[in-house]
Amino acid sequence: MSFLKRIALFLSLFSLVLAEGNSNLKPFQRPLILEYPERIEPNVKQGCTDEIQLQCTGWRFAVEANNISPWKSIPAECADYVKDYLTGRGYEVELERVSNEAGIYARNVELNGDGKDVWIFDIDETLLSNLPYYAEHNYGLELFDSVEFDKWVEKGTAPAIQSSLKLYKEVLRLGFKVVLLTGRSERHRSVTVENLIRAGFQDYDKLILRGSEDHGKTATKYKSEKRSEMEAEGYRIMGNSGDQWSDLLGSSISKRSFKLPNPMYYIP
Repeated sequence: MSFLKRIALFLSLFSLVLAEGNSNLKPFQRPLILEYPERIEPNVKQGCTDEIQLQCTGWRFAVEANNISPWKSIPAECADYVKDYLTGRGYEVELERVSNEAGIYARNVELNGDGKDVWIFDIDETLLSNLPYYAEHNYGLELFDSVEFDKWVEKGTAPAIQSSLKLYKEVLRLGFKVVLLTGRSERHRSVTVENLIRAGFQDYDKLILRGSEDHGKTATKYKSEKRSEMEAEGYRIMGNSGDQWSDLLGSSISKRSFKLPNPMYYIP
């Protein structure tokens, strides 16, 4: 069939349709075209971001529950998550919760009145914050460098954790003897004392640092031994606050222990 004949046939059929006048007939509809969003990549990325957020939240929870040990640095994919947590309101709120709960407990302890009821505090990330140092070292993403950290300690400028300072003062007011038990070296005694005073931590009964005989011991062993020595002297350890499980576990543990959050590093 020639092209002209095809055109004629089409016009004839078209005329016939119009002549029918059938009201049920509808104009030709616009062809269905499946249109996709111009960009779906952001949605994919958002899904990945949400999954990473969930995974990193789960990781941090497992760290605080002592289900992950030992570990040397935070997961690389959680670098932004940990930074946002530490510099945002979440970290501050959790610190406040720990101190508030410890305060409730402290107010309900019946002291013996003989000066032998003790509350132990760790120092780093418990009383003093090293966030200014870790801000320059990716909040735990970098492997711990003892030489660089010692340089920071020797500046003596670590600020107080305000919720811990509040608890510290309340514990003293209630009549507890306060002992500071830290993994810092004895050679840092002077700068540590000066830093503590500037940050508001005064009137403690004793500051215990690692002596030469303690180097090489795990924190759990070292702190357990120091607590045992306190008990041998007749002290009763009624409370203990620390950011590491090694501050709290081992032997001669306190009647109640309070774990502060710390997703930046792990000390066995």
